[in-house]
Formats: sequence, structure tokens, C-alpha cells
Amino acid sequence: MKPSAPVIRRSSSVTSQLGLGDRIFSTAADRVLVAGIDAGIVQVEAGLLAEVTFADEIANVTSRYLLNAGGKRVRPMLALLTAHLGAGSVPDVVTAATAIEITHLASLYHDDVMDDAEKRRGIPSAQTVWGNSVAILTGDLLFARASQLMARLGERAIRLQADTFERLVLGQLHETVGAQGGADPVQHYIQVLADKTGSLIAAAAQAGVVFSGAPGEFERPVVLFGERIGVAFQLIDDVIDLSPQPESTGKVPGTDLRAGVATLPLLRLRERAETDASAASLVTRLEQDVMSSGGEPSAVADAAITALREHEVTAETLAEAHGWARNAVAALEPLPAGSVKKALTRFAETIVERSS
Repeated sequence: MKPSAPVIRRSSSVTSQLGLGDRIFSTAADRVLVAGIDAGIVQVEAGLLAEVTFADEIANVTSRYLLNAGGKRVRPMLALLTAHLGAGSVPDVVTAATAIEITHLASLYHDDVMDDAEKRRGIPSAQTVWGNSVAILTGDLLFARASQLMARLGERAIRLQADTFERLVLGQLHETVGAQGGADPVQHYIQVLADKTGSLIAAAAQAGVVFSGAPGEFERPVVLFGERIGVAFQLIDDVIDLSPQPESTGKVPGTDLRAGVATLPLLRLRERAETDASAASLVTRLEQDVMSSGGEPSAVADAAITALREHEVTAETLAEAHGWARNAVAALEPLPAGSVKKALTRFAETIVERSS
């Protein structure tokens, strides 16, 4: 079993794909910021390759599998960005950014097992290659490695990692068991997104402030920003999940629905079904032909997914994502005007532009 060749990605592609290469970043301060993030990403990439290495041959192959498949490096980029509210991409920030990306990577192995996903980042998911047990254990190994990295930074980092990991697990648990005791399904779902996705993005933003020595009063704004943009990010994914272009998304259309996950378009459709017969009919089709199909492809399942994609609840989901992005930007009001605040605002805009 031989590992595939390590992938070294150009740092400039990271800042560019997240909107930081736009012409609006034209001042000297802007260029210094982008150059600092680019330099930090190079260090993070090197750190990822070094840390996701195990003496055990099997572990070494499986742990690098999704790393070599790519990824946008959103979380480390955000940590490096907020670090410029302080001393910039200093070694502790790079270490924290690397640990957070490894935590994210670990969560993907577990998510794909629980969702029975066939693809991740355009390649077969880990459990389709090695089975559920190996995929789960690989995720566990990566979580352990991330914790080791954070431990190098002291008690504050350990608490940040532990608190974030707890929220990740609770988010997955609450998604698995569903809304309980008459809880509102949409509110329950948004909280799941805040825990599963928002918490790690918020931790990345917070780590940049904490480990760069930036003023403490900047922590709360960037945490709120990170959590809200995380919800927006996932709502956009709900729309992308219905995309008819798996070659660009790396996922089979309706992957989440086929795994039995009720995303926001379906939850909004269920609300309408109480008074709308056509919505009720589509809900029945989705539940019977897609969510109860065991993920098996079929013409009727594809037709139901297409109908949901074209229904106005999907456009409403997109609008809600934009609303969360606007609220994320509003949270930045206490930050000083300048390149970092401008870049965070552009980052939020880019997140919700992914569906276009």
C-alpha cells in the first residue's frame, strides 16, 4: 500500500479563491496582508504534510488520503487573516492553524461514514476504499494529532481545542437524533450547523487573534463572525448539494438527502406542506424515493431531487445564507477599519458566491 504523491498547493490560489486577490485589495497595506497570508499558508501546507505522517504504513496512507485530495484551506486562511489584527503569521498562529485544519480533516472521515457518502473532494470517500472501521480510526488518529499540536501552545489552546471538539460532536449527535420534544426543526437544524461547522470556523478566527497577541476585545467579534459565516457556508452547501454538476461539486446530487439528512430546503418544504398539497406531494416523493432509498441511484430519485432544486424553497435557502453572511459582517463593527476588516468582509461575500 503506497501513499499517493504529496500535493503542494500554491498559496496564491488560496487567497485568490477566497476573494483576497481582487482588485479592491490594491493598497500597500492590503498587499502586505495578502503576502503575509500567502506565506503563512505555505508554512501550514508544510506543517500538514509533516504532521499527517505516521510510522505505521497503513495509518500513513489513510491519514494522507483526503489531505492529498486538496481542500480550500478556509480555516487556516481565516486564522492567518485574523492574526493580522496582532503580530501576524507568527509560529504559534501557524501551529494553531495547522491543528485546526487537521481537526477539520478528521471530521470529514467521520462525516462520510455517518452520511455513507460515496465521494469527498472528487475522489471515492475513505470508507468506500477501506471500510467504515478504518475510516473512523483514521479520523481518531487525526483528532489525536491535532490535540498534540494544540498542546504545544499551552492550556489556552487545549481548552479551545477541547471546547470546539465537544461542539463538533454534539452537533453531529443532535443531527443524528433529530429535533426532540416538539422543538422547531429549522431552529434545531441551524443550531446543528452552528455546532458542526460554525464552531470550527469560529475557533480558527479566534485562534488567529489569541496566538498573535491581538487585543482581547477583538475575540468576541471574530468568534461571532466565524460562527455566522459557518452557518452561511453550510446553507450554501445545502444548495450545492442539489447541484446537477457533480464534476464541479465532487458530490453526487442530493448526497445529503440520500443519506437521510433533512437539509434546509427540505425543512422549509415540510413547513409549506402543512397548507400546500403540491409541497406535501414533493415531500412524500423525497422521503420515499430519496431518503428511504438507501442511497441507491434511480430515475425517480433524481427527478425528486431536481424538483426540489427548482422549488422556491431552495432559492429561499440561498437568501437565508446571504442573510447569515450579512450578519457575520455586522459582527465585525467593533474591529478597526483597514485591510483585515475589508478582507473579512470580502471573505464573507465569497463564501455565499460559491453557489453561482
